[in-house]
Amino acid sequence: MNHFDYIDQQILLQIRKDARKPFSQIADELKISNSLVHQRIKKLKQRGVIQKAEFVVDEKQLGFKTKSYVGIRLREARYAEEVVLGLEKIPEILECNYASGHYAIFILIFAYDNQHLRKILYEQVHQIDGVAGTDSFICFDTNFKRQVSLDAVTKKDKYDQ
Repeated sequence: MNHFDYIDQQILLQIRKDARKPFSQIADELKISNSLVHQRIKKLKQRGVIQKAEFVVDEKQLGFKTKSYVGIRLREARYAEEVVLGLEKIPEILECNYASGHYAIFILIFAYDNQHLRKILYEQVHQIDGVAGTDSFICFDTNFKRQVSLDAVTKKDKYDQ
């Protein structure tokens, strides 16, 4: 069941902007009771819609100046899970996805510079059994980054009808 009513959507919009915003302030702004906000957030957590609240860290401020998407080719498909387990051990890899097309896996790496990226790829990624090769795509800058639109959820509900 993916149905979200107006109150759920408004609560999600509020906590998406500031996950530390007090429930009482959300209730005041939405003109609903504090207990209703608590109940709705509890239900959204139980449904898995809200998984966690976290701080967003600027990687560049921590010294990670090179951001790269890397496509990984496998020697054979049977190596996929083993490769993912190996990739998971490399802290500079922040995201790992199975993909269709030329690459079996796509990862996102943050490195201090290009030499650090090369070292991660040659000394760690390429050493994982099953990796046949990689292609790197350096990201010059992130123009925007966002989560899925809550408007899209409303449109999906209408589409499903």
